[in-house]
Amino acid sequence: MMEELIRQALEARSRAYAPYSRFQVGAALRCDGVVHSGCNVENAAYPLGTCAEAGAIAAMIRAGGRRIEEIVVVGGDEPCTPCGGCRQKIREFGAPDLKVHMVDPQGRHLMTRTLTALLPDAFGPDHLG
Repeated sequence: MMEELIRQALEARSRAYAPYSRFQVGAALRCDGVVHSGCNVENAAYPLGTCAEAGAIAAMIRAGGRRIEEIVVVGGDEPCTPCGGCRQKIREFGAPDLKVHMVDPQGRHLMTRTLTALLPDAFGPDHLG
């Protein structure tokens, strides 16, 4: 399944709309054995852009999924960790021990972190009862 996550993250990255930063990002996640992917979409009004992880989560929700089981993010040659906002979005649908994998544009594994390592002491749905 990891190979399929990487393949779809790379494919999503290739479709990213990044005319301003030229930094393409793709993400793919697994939910109930199904892979959902997304890419970053920039906007001339910079704050209105969308991250790849958010796109993948939206695709998962659209398909009826609610729990991220694993996620891959691909950006540049260095590990592309999710931004702070995406870490919180991932936490909404992922357990603290969720594995977040970062790969390079050739699909080589660069780093894996748990969601807890990326977002310690996270506020999540369980805090709201």
